[in-house]
Amino acid sequence: MVTGPVTRNMREALERTYAATPAPKWVVAVGDCARGGGCFAGSYAVVGGVEEVVPVDLHIPGCPPSPTALLEGLLALLETANARAGTP
Repeated sequence: MVTGPVTRNMREALERTYAATPAPKWVVAVGDCARGGGCFAGSYAVVGGVEEVVPVDLHIPGCPPSPTALLEGLLALLETANARAGTP
């Protein structure tokens, strides 16, 4: 789960963390800042949203997203993963 914009300082850390995480792995962009940079988009220090650096499996909109939105998003991701795996 990434909960904010990706800064130039954190880009390499995010890439290394993603590469070091064993499969199966999911990336969740939580909130508008993680999705596209939010109000920080265009800043010299911000690369942008998470999708600019690593592939994102789930976007949860909001600033900040409600607890209900978080749960609904995560449950939908689990249902999708179970459907792909053929698990009921």
